[in-house]
Amino acid sequence: MKADRFRKIIFIVAWLVIWQVISLIVNNKILLAGPYETGKALIALSVTGSFWISIALTSLRILSGFIAGSAIGIILAYISCRIKIFEEFISPVVSVIKSIPVASFVILLLIWFGAPLLSLFVTALVVFPMMYINTLEGLRSTDTKLLEMARIFRMRDSKIALYIYLPSLKPFLAGAFKLSCGMAWKSGIAAEVIARPLNSVGNNIYLSKVYIDTADLFAWTAMAVLLAFLCEKLIALAARRVLK
Repeated sequence: MKADRFRKIIFIVAWLVIWQVISLIVNNKILLAGPYETGKALIALSVTGSFWISIALTSLRILSGFIAGSAIGIILAYISCRIKIFEEFISPVVSVIKSIPVASFVILLLIWFGAPLLSLFVTALVVFPMMYINTLEGLRSTDTKLLEMARIFRMRDSKIALYIYLPSLKPFLAGAFKLSCGMAWKSGIAAEVIARPLNSVGNNIYLSKVYIDTADLFAWTAMAVLLAFLCEKLIALAARRVLK
């Protein structure tokens, strides 16, 4: 494990060096700011209160949307597994939500709900179909013999869900959480770039583009990547604890 982590650190440092070298060759901070300029911009931003307010509000919106989308997807998948006609009824809606471009979601929801809560709803809509499809697939992979045994012994639905369905769901939920977490941050911040709510990471990324400040753009993007990484790790840890 330590050797793997050490290799990852070496590779990250190597890519940073490559990035800095390319930046020096280009020799134009507007076209390509290097990691040194990006680090300086990040330090300068981190001493301002608006920086942390933007990060806090963006994180709150995206995490709220992620939790809402995950909960709705899991609950509806369970209902679909138990009631076949409900699955047939909801299937077209899931297919449409899964296929609609994020930009279309953003514009439509911007008209309905306005800018402040836009990223929350967009994130929920992006996460929902992934959680629904993976959960439904996991439920269908449950051992039918165990379910038959549970019915013979007249186990309650809560115990069937906890002791039979949940173990078979573990790998499907783990993969769904990992995939949907990254998509949640990408879609949520993309929504903020378009809607530009005050005190948000997306709005600051847009302003960096307006002022042609590539170092600030990379700094905010680096924070978005870091937040997504931390969020993924925290959700994976929480999921392991709950599923255990």
